[in-house]
Amino acid sequence: MSTIGGARVLVTGAASGLGAALVDAFRARGDEVLATDRVAADGIDLVLDITSDDDWAAALTAVRDRWGGLDVLVNNAGVAGGGRVDVCTLDEWQWITDINLFGVVRGTRAFVPMLKEQRSGHLVNVASLAGLVHPGGMGSYNAVKAAVVAFTETCGHELASYGVRASVVCPSYFRTNLMDSMQGSDELVGQVVGALVARSTITAGDIAAAVLAGMDAGDEVIVPDEPARHAYYLKWADRPAYDAVMRDQAAKLQSADGATP
Repeated sequence: MSTIGGARVLVTGAASGLGAALVDAFRARGDEVLATDRVAADGIDLVLDITSDDDWAAALTAVRDRWGGLDVLVNNAGVAGGGRVDVCTLDEWQWITDINLFGVVRGTRAFVPMLKEQRSGHLVNVASLAGLVHPGGMGSYNAVKAAVVAFTETCGHELASYGVRASVVCPSYFRTNLMDSMQGSDELVGQVVGALVARSTITAGDIAAAVLAGMDAGDEVIVPDEPARHAYYLKWADRPAYDAVMRDQAAKLQSADGATP
């Protein structure tokens, strides 16, 4: 089934931010959407904690009962985190990995048998620009988002013969409430990232529109905003310049904390 109007779509993390914007964008073009989130809220059709296998099994049952199949699975739910290598704790690594990576894996594993059986569908996994370029102070976040990029590409290769597509979304900083979920021992990194989000002029609606356009164009890697495209291009076009920018940013982070690299 085409994803342009009339598709059956499940979106995780749909109560706010990009998830809510995606729900609005899909519905605006005539798609049917099952909006899910970890807690019940206005506009949420189904409570789904992406770290729970039982919740994913219930979501699969709900989709079968409601539609008999699914055209688009959007693994959007996630949290913010990070911290310098010697500051971010292993517990923080475990927390962000279980949500941002294994949440995507659980959702994909739950629905892939249905997609293979119907021989159609589209997996859309929301990663981050951090999955493609890797600034200092964000080791855990960079690592899990890079893993989502790799996992999505792998799914695309495995499922192509079944008529199932896979796309990964890699936005830069945009205005959202993602920082509400920020956790970590490295408070300075949280302050820096929070300021970047607050200064951005890009909205969740802008990103959602670009995601749908990228899906319809058949893009496997959707880089939905100009700052993200510029950073990604710089990495591949001029690696020394990219490295210089990343290392300068890391040095400024250390200096702000009173450390001497």
